[in-house]
Amino acid sequence: MAEIKNYTLNFGPQHPAAHGVLRLVLELDGEVIQRADPHIGLLHRATEKLAETRTWVQNVPYMDRLDYVSMMANEHAYVMAIEKLLEIDVPIRAQYIRVMFDEITRLLNHLLWIGCHGLDVGAMAVFLYAFREREDLFDMYEAVSGARMHAAYYRPGGVYRDLPDQMPQYIANKIRGEKAMKKMNENRTGSLLDFIEDFTNRFPTYVDEYETLLTDNRIWKQRLVGIGVVTPERALQLGFTGAMLRGSGIEWDLRKKQPYEVYDQLNFDIPVGVNGDSYDRYLVRVEEMRQSNNIIKQCISWLKANPGSVISDNHKVAVPSRVDMKSNMEELIHHFKLFTEGLHVPAGQAYAAVEHPKGEFGIYAISDGANKPYRLKIRAPGFPHLAALDEMAKGHMIADAVTIIGTQDIVFGEIDR
Repeated sequence: MAEIKNYTLNFGPQHPAAHGVLRLVLELDGEVIQRADPHIGLLHRATEKLAETRTWVQNVPYMDRLDYVSMMANEHAYVMAIEKLLEIDVPIRAQYIRVMFDEITRLLNHLLWIGCHGLDVGAMAVFLYAFREREDLFDMYEAVSGARMHAAYYRPGGVYRDLPDQMPQYIANKIRGEKAMKKMNENRTGSLLDFIEDFTNRFPTYVDEYETLLTDNRIWKQRLVGIGVVTPERALQLGFTGAMLRGSGIEWDLRKKQPYEVYDQLNFDIPVGVNGDSYDRYLVRVEEMRQSNNIIKQCISWLKANPGSVISDNHKVAVPSRVDMKSNMEELIHHFKLFTEGLHVPAGQAYAAVEHPKGEFGIYAISDGANKPYRLKIRAPGFPHLAALDEMAKGHMIADAVTIIGTQDIVFGEIDR
């Protein structure tokens, strides 16, 4: 009988499933993992330190670059922390817009996750399907902020601007003529809200397609069922949040338990798992996509019926309109002060958290009364999940480490901060 061989193996950072910036040191007994030691810091971007040298508003684009798959959700926690310190109210229309874009962001995140998780364990097709839908969602981001990914759309006191009345359209070119473009522009003839509504009507069919490809696929189930099991008690002890916690059967969602913005006025369910394995976490996230689609629909119907202001009228916090700025000395001074110094936040400290697609994303901000944060601490949801990787991988095969990294839905921008 062959003797058992012990190896110490570097898994990543160049391994395709290690996301380019994770180094896992695996101690193996043959092909079975005895210990997995994650080495992080290969994507350290010093966001917390940089924030101390930038004004409160200049830090908004840094939030986009933390979890670069869930851009607006990061911004949301940050501006909520500032609003707590300033003790200002956000117009109701801005709250609905924020909630709608938070859920669009959740779809963006989960689509990338299902595509990459599929690729990691050997399912090629679902990646192509998921990216087809992400294209439409990025068009929504671009229509409202001018950027496809790093939107910097949320502002203390509301959002940068109202939703556009016209959706950008494709233009005929050498490759595609007028006839082809007319077909591609069919759902772009109205406003951004019309385009989003058209997407929400189509999206449930797309989710059905992902489930056809994966849910009952026996190879998918062989790779996920019983892998990386975490008990409900252990999930709580490890500090899990989001789908990782709900996959273990604990019904915890900040949108329901500690509602912010207008979530308490919307109808949606919290999906929970039973077994706490990778397959249950997959099912939870798929159902989350359906629930997010439902929330977006409710926001659209409210926004269509209720016009109004989208940013605070307190001009010590929010920039006045350009028309006012050019016709009123007072507003011109506000404009000048905000763009040179930035806003001054009263001394104090605040913690604000959102139900980010990956879990609880929190911003702990300390102000000393200046125009910059005195200290910023970011609570990244992926960090405690990655810390549990050793425990989740122990006793599994090397190939299962790939599944476990995938099921955690890790992005290193926020983990390394």
